[in-house]
Amino acid sequence: MAEQTAHHVTRDIRDDSPRTGGPGKPDSAVVRDALGVGVAVGLSGFAFGVTSAGAGLTLLQTCALSLLVFTGASQFALVGALAGGGNPFTAAAGAFFLGTRNAFYGLRLSQLLSLPKPVRPFAAQWVIDETTAVALAQPDRRSARLGFTVTGLSLYVLWNLTTLLGALGAEAIGDTAAWGLDAAGPAVFLALLAPMLKTATERATAGIAVVLGLGLLPVLPAGVPVLVAALAAPAVLWFRGRRAQREGGTENRSEEEDR
Repeated sequence: MAEQTAHHVTRDIRDDSPRTGGPGKPDSAVVRDALGVGVAVGLSGFAFGVTSAGAGLTLLQTCALSLLVFTGASQFALVGALAGGGNPFTAAAGAFFLGTRNAFYGLRLSQLLSLPKPVRPFAAQWVIDETTAVALAQPDRRSARLGFTVTGLSLYVLWNLTTLLGALGAEAIGDTAAWGLDAAGPAVFLALLAPMLKTATERATAGIAVVLGLGLLPVLPAGVPVLVAALAAPAVLWFRGRRAQREGGTENRSEEEDR
């Protein structure tokens, strides 16, 4: 897996040519996929607006969160903790820890996109789950940049617009828990991620991460279970490496016995 990852990184960094007629993706296909993700997830900003208003935040506070924070899971974690009567500082800390995963996304995307330095601070605002997934799914750097930009722009505009509409229409919606609106964003992201799990190692990593995340959710503060779930990746890679070493040792002993 490590060798495959290194190969993909090398390919992403070196291949900067447009692929519109060869084996790569046409620009129209990249834009279509990016818009599909941006629109689908962007519309779930309505759920955040309703949930935030129901938690007691003002219209200005709700819109400021979407404009400045712009990471749905952290926003939902914050307003959920506040709605449950949590301390504002504790709620903010949980949301912060949940948002730290975007820093790891940024490390990968900085190599993949290789954006000019003046653009990077602005692009950092769009480094979230969905833009990362779309960018990593592209065959070359040019397509990755296009997918990242279209996804980020469409999602940022729609998320903030629907946040405003949701906050304004919160009274008409009523109880958000009865509608299950807070699950819309995560459900869309899981649907986007599932087709990318092609190998046994990737499926095992995802499965362990789900078990860790859901199992620790009732006992750890908001945001921490997601960070613990990230340990699934090094754990699976370590186990795979140990198994490869054992199999290699068995083959060597067999060869020596044959001799």
